[in-house]
Amino acid sequence: MVTATAATPLESELLRLAGSVPDPELPVLTLLELGVVRSVHLRGADAVEVEMTPTYTGCPAIEAMSLDIERVLREHGMREVTVRTVLSPAWSTDDITDEGRRKLREFGIAPPRVRAASGPVPLELGATRTLAADGERTAAPAGHAPGSGPVPCPHCGSDDTELLSRFSSTACKALRRCLACREPFDHFKEV
Repeated sequence: MVTATAATPLESELLRLAGSVPDPELPVLTLLELGVVRSVHLRGADAVEVEMTPTYTGCPAIEAMSLDIERVLREHGMREVTVRTVLSPAWSTDDITDEGRRKLREFGIAPPRVRAASGPVPLELGATRTLAADGERTAAPAGHAPGSGPVPCPHCGSDDTELLSRFSSTACKALRRCLACREPFDHFKEV
């Protein structure tokens, strides 16, 4: 997990302001809660540089995020605002704050599971459903995303969920359904 940094009280305030911008794809989260705003550095009395790491290299929302950060900081007296994209260290779902995870759950999106240790995320490719011997379709395996533990339903808390589609409204989310309450929901995939 990477923590956002600022050295001076003014930089801390500018970091708070830049981080308060809502994510354009998940407006329930701020950029600071999502963990993409990394640091703020003053470059003069009214000039600032913001370092931001996208959720993935080709993220289409990076331009909207940058423009929103520039607007907010200019509204608060910064004449010159530079938003610099930083790719290392890469963003990870571990960078989402506890508050961000809580907000995702309340919004009806299953937050990404927290990994016990850092390192590569295992990826197992396989069927989302299988055909049982009697011809019935079954989830494969119930409640689990490929290669990991159960994804609890954000509506009722049940671990009995199934994967409907590896992609949902954005590439970073999968579409799942709870087999207990029958409600569909998005799952923010682990990266």
